[in-house]
Amino acid sequence: MRYSSLTDQLMGLGTGRWAVHARAKARLEAGEEIVMLSIGEPHIATPPGIVEKAAESLRAGRTKYAIGRGEPALLRALADRYSKRSGRTVAISQVTFFPGSHTALYALCQTLLEEGDEILVPEPFYAAYEGIIRASRASMVTVPLRPDNHFHLEIEALEKAVTPRTRVLLFNNPHNPTGAVLAPDLVREVAEFCDRHDLWLISDEAYEHLVYEGTFASAFDMERYWERTAVINSVSKSHAMTGWRCGWAVGSDELMNHVVAVSEAMMFGAQPFLQDATAYALTHHFEESDRMYADYVRRARLVTEILAQSDAVDCHMPEGGMFVMADVRATGLTGEGFAWRLLDEGDVATMPGESFGAAGAGHIRLSLTANDGDLEVGCLRIVELAEGLVG
Repeated sequence: MRYSSLTDQLMGLGTGRWAVHARAKARLEAGEEIVMLSIGEPHIATPPGIVEKAAESLRAGRTKYAIGRGEPALLRALADRYSKRSGRTVAISQVTFFPGSHTALYALCQTLLEEGDEILVPEPFYAAYEGIIRASRASMVTVPLRPDNHFHLEIEALEKAVTPRTRVLLFNNPHNPTGAVLAPDLVREVAEFCDRHDLWLISDEAYEHLVYEGTFASAFDMERYWERTAVINSVSKSHAMTGWRCGWAVGSDELMNHVVAVSEAMMFGAQPFLQDATAYALTHHFEESDRMYADYVRRARLVTEILAQSDAVDCHMPEGGMFVMADVRATGLTGEGFAWRLLDEGDVATMPGESFGAAGAGHIRLSLTANDGDLEVGCLRIVELAEGLVG
């Protein structure tokens, strides 16, 4: 039987990057004691008020076909949110709902890219990006982020990477997996770069509410650059709603009209009761989210303090997000080699830095969603393995 050549290009891009995590999970399910520091799954349950809103909508019969772009109440909540944030009027016609930001990015790439085009992506990058980009038939051009610059994006590196075929810059801020946060002045420089080279800017803002140092900034909120900017976001991380798959894209009217054409070819509307719950989440405050934020800050400090005790491991306090990148190059191992040794010998699961691209080599990523006790045990075992390899 014949298959599209695209499937050959996509094979292994999803599960292959998660091999250490998959092995650890299998051992955990078999009854072994494994410290899981590999996945970014919020440690709290979805706030009960949001769950009840979804149940209420189900009982009210909100299970029929939905509007392709999104339900009016949710679109209004999102338009109001970005109007307040940007200080200018954002219309509901500038918003489109998707089953998660992953799907929103897929639609944007299909809208803005085609075979022969290039998209710039800072590296390390979120592991799902490569498959989404390949599905558009465009080429992903990586822009290395330097560990000695705390993985902050540099305009000089962007200038070296751009070509006449470049159409889009995709970056996320706060950054996954490194925890870097771009200062407002640097976000403006990135937007100016896109303006200078006539590029679209896709701003992945999944960790917008998880900034520990500095101030969150978005090119979409800047008067001169918003029309070439597309925002993707979701309630997955902000409201512990990962399995709900509720996200969106925001941009100009013209851009969203093109995005909706792609969206409606993929699906026609998403579950109304889930959109009702998302609208509720976006228009209410939750103590659970506050506690989750406080947990991440405390755990980030815990991790960096423990790892700082060893000269064999190097890391710094993340500026945002829910992860810590630890540099294990002093051990002589790759990040992948260290992660496998750590799992096999220390029963601790982490993500190899290479899972996020070549610029993550020699690093491992730890998730702050694990409880304090597991993080402490995991970090002590990281130090023990690293010092054993060095000494």
